[in-house]
Amino acid sequence: MPLEGFSSPTHPPQVCKLRKALYGLKQAPRAWFDKLKTTLLSWGFKNNTSDVSLFFYNAGSVVVYLLVYVDDILITENAPDLITKVIQDLNSQFALKVMGPVHFFLRFEVKRNASGLLLTQSKYAQDLLEKANMAGCNPGSTPMTVGTKLSKEEGELFDQPTFYRSIIGGLQYLTLSRPDLAFTVNKLSQFLQHPTIAHWVACKRVLRCIKGTLNHGLQFTKHSHLELETYVDTDWASDINDRRSTSGYAIFLGNNLVQWSSKKQKVVSLSSIEAEYRSLSQAATEVVCI
Repeated sequence: MPLEGFSSPTHPPQVCKLRKALYGLKQAPRAWFDKLKTTLLSWGFKNNTSDVSLFFYNAGSVVVYLLVYVDDILITENAPDLITKVIQDLNSQFALKVMGPVHFFLRFEVKRNASGLLLTQSKYAQDLLEKANMAGCNPGSTPMTVGTKLSKEEGELFDQPTFYRSIIGGLQYLTLSRPDLAFTVNKLSQFLQHPTIAHWVACKRVLRCIKGTLNHGLQFTKHSHLELETYVDTDWASDINDRRSTSGYAIFLGNNLVQWSSKKQKVVSLSSIEAEYRSLSQAATEVVCI
């Protein structure tokens, strides 16, 4: 029998047949993306090989970048008339809602200032402090004291390991706009299996640092040169438990930081580290220097 309110007065036993749906089905997101990808490629866009969600159109001096996340789309270009045409063409194929200049996207805040664009996660950071019950804590200046050495067996076990893992997971997402926290958060994430009270105390120091730097983020400015520069450093076998190194890198395009990381190395070898960062530099070049 049909559901109440969905029966036809002329054909009572019959019901509507669902032909397609964007939400609710496992294959729906893939079908949606395949349809969008096919449409963009037919218009002359190309799909980036390093990030399949990034499309670009390049014709002489005209460049258009289109970034897709599920059913949210960001478009930027250097020709205002062309972006209007792209939006109109997309609207002819899909039902669009134009939101105007981006201000908030995936918990990132985009703020325009005299220097360019400031990318922050202030609201997300504040929510994370409230989740950790530290919204009213005293602000700190640094995420970790100089010379701090954490180990797996340090102190007694923390009685809320799931809570610790949840906070560290939130901090890992925050490092997408806070490279200054990357080293400390990576270090604390190495103790997710059996966190101790000492690890939680170190985590709270990171949260106090966030409290004092809520508006910190990434500043993007215009620059005359687009030279790609990579900086690499390592602390060389500083881990107390396994004597492995923690290495980090930062990749700049002009004056703008575009990629960074901090992680423990499995093989302490200068040649292997250099090879890895050369490949990362090439990937960053492909993403930002199309």
